[in-house]
Amino acid sequence: MTSAASPAPLWQPDPDRIAAARIPRFQSWAAERYGAPAQGGYAALHRWSVDELETFWRAVADWFDVRFSAPYERVLADPAMPGAQWFPGATLNYAEHALRTAEDPARTHDAALLHVDETHETTPISWSELRRQVGALAAELRALGVRPGDRVSGYLPNIPQAVTALLATAAVGAVWTSCAPDFGARSVLDRFQQVEPVILFTVDGYRYGGKEHDRTETVAELRSELPTLRAVIHIPLLGTEAPAGALDWSAVTSGDTEPVFEQVPFDHPLWVLYSSGTTGLPKAIVQSQGGILLEHFKQLGLHCDLGPEDRFFWYTSTGWMMWNFLVSGLLTGTTVVLYDGSPGYPDTGAQWRIAERTEATLFGTSAAYVMACRKAEVHPGRDHDLSRIKCVATTGSPLPPDGFRWLHDEVAEDLWIASVSGGTDVCSCFAGAVPTLPVHIGELQAACLGTDLQSWDPQGKPLIGEVGELVVTNPMPSMPIRFWNDPDGSRYRDSYFEMFPGVWRHGDWITITDRGSVIIHGRSDSTLNRQGVRMGSADIYEAVERLPEIKESLVIGLEEPDGGYWMPLFVHLVDGASLDDGLRARIKQTIREELSPRHVPDDIIEVPGVPHTLTGKRIEVPVKRLLQGTALAKAVNPGSVDNLELLRFYEELARTRKAGPTGD
Repeated sequence: MTSAASPAPLWQPDPDRIAAARIPRFQSWAAERYGAPAQGGYAALHRWSVDELETFWRAVADWFDVRFSAPYERVLADPAMPGAQWFPGATLNYAEHALRTAEDPARTHDAALLHVDETHETTPISWSELRRQVGALAAELRALGVRPGDRVSGYLPNIPQAVTALLATAAVGAVWTSCAPDFGARSVLDRFQQVEPVILFTVDGYRYGGKEHDRTETVAELRSELPTLRAVIHIPLLGTEAPAGALDWSAVTSGDTEPVFEQVPFDHPLWVLYSSGTTGLPKAIVQSQGGILLEHFKQLGLHCDLGPEDRFFWYTSTGWMMWNFLVSGLLTGTTVVLYDGSPGYPDTGAQWRIAERTEATLFGTSAAYVMACRKAEVHPGRDHDLSRIKCVATTGSPLPPDGFRWLHDEVAEDLWIASVSGGTDVCSCFAGAVPTLPVHIGELQAACLGTDLQSWDPQGKPLIGEVGELVVTNPMPSMPIRFWNDPDGSRYRDSYFEMFPGVWRHGDWITITDRGSVIIHGRSDSTLNRQGVRMGSADIYEAVERLPEIKESLVIGLEEPDGGYWMPLFVHLVDGASLDDGLRARIKQTIREELSPRHVPDDIIEVPGVPHTLTGKRIEVPVKRLLQGTALAKAVNPGSVDNLELLRFYEELARTRKAGPTGD
């Protein structure tokens, strides 16, 4: 519940910062041309953006000078979800916009990309060179028979070649899809076999944690199990020759051909992203060229406040939607920083060193990394020159209050901290960064423009100051146009629209405060529900992991056959710590004092580790299914987990519980 008296913000933008931000300029401009409210600040602009949805998105397209090669008939022909029809009649090309800065003679030699590996040396790729490579590669793809709608896949780390391959694919009108090379063959095939790619870009291996990891055998397996491939393009990251039958990267990018940008319909597929796939095959989520273009212009150019003077660094891999989001920084003329390596090599503070070295102005990372830095007593502001950073953004999980305090104390007091939340499903944010609003500890600043974000109770009643389901009541351009191999749309409908027909239900618990900020409480599909009170697992993690002995934790709520409810807390301890009676008591006391007695677990159980998805999110639902007695093979898709052996602990625990209760 929000209190009557709002707490003081942790950070407040000063008048100069507000005046320099793009959102107020957009608001003034839209007030003159499109009837947006000139007064009332962000809250009034947001209300207008959802009440006048078509006008708002027309204004976004106009403000960012979107090049429609054929005009649109109207902005939103059909607002129904799923199936909203955006900008019918329009044609355009995403890659053309991403490379538009290369047309500016004053910028052509500036860095479009800055590549950094574990040596932390930076390699720039200019706008003109990136455009040349895309033109050459697009011509080669066409020569290989790639046509609009064909799928092109990448088994690649976060390197410049991956960006070139994505943009060349989009230029041709083909459909991009990628996985990181730390994914095993089964995980990749679970994804790529669904979409039947005709081209595979691949590396011979990658470097991570100071070691080289050979991937030649995995690549051979992918080639043999993807019968639709017409060509494999080899990138010799470890210096090996291209295998028999594969083309070499240098050969397909050596030309000097002007890029030809296929003009495609607004809703033409741009890329396929994948859900984590923990309980079945990953959902193959298709997003459109036009939808992503407009959504990312809005998100990056307004909410992230990025422009030509900025450097945009987000720690990510090509297997996570944040990589696609990062590449879209090019749309705003921003220099994009690509880091290929371990987030904590050679030490926990590595990402801050990269931010310093690349002079990043927006540094994005995971909430887990921030908390790891806090626990490791890293001092970024003391040890590095981070004066160029104007914003640190976090996602992947809610940033705990201690994370806000740590960033404020250890990076800079005048730091815009943007905890953001969205999803692979929309490749964007529902709520998060607003450069003109204050930051309150533990809260996302506001819902994003054009997004009618609400918190609903089970009957569909909007809530303020109470925990409810995260719903979006109007369509967003970047919502999936469909899932691959879902001809009747049933998987798509079941994923988001089953609980509230016609309204997007995302599967998160949120609170919307009376001042419009947002608090994320964790996933609602692994809900903790004690005595009818719903609780977010993220709140418990935040409290427990503040203790120095706890490396990570996992909490599960289990409905018992006899009507009871069992809520165990699993803890992974730091080296040298012991789960004795004293630590158990402190864990319970911490949860009781910081949350409530209802949040205190029934049992505290030490585990060898907490399992995660391949993109680093804690696995709650499969663990719950294991504890309910589901066999491992049915509870989880093995290719979606970072360490399958960790799940065997929970499977064995389910067996032993049948023989008697587990005690503290």
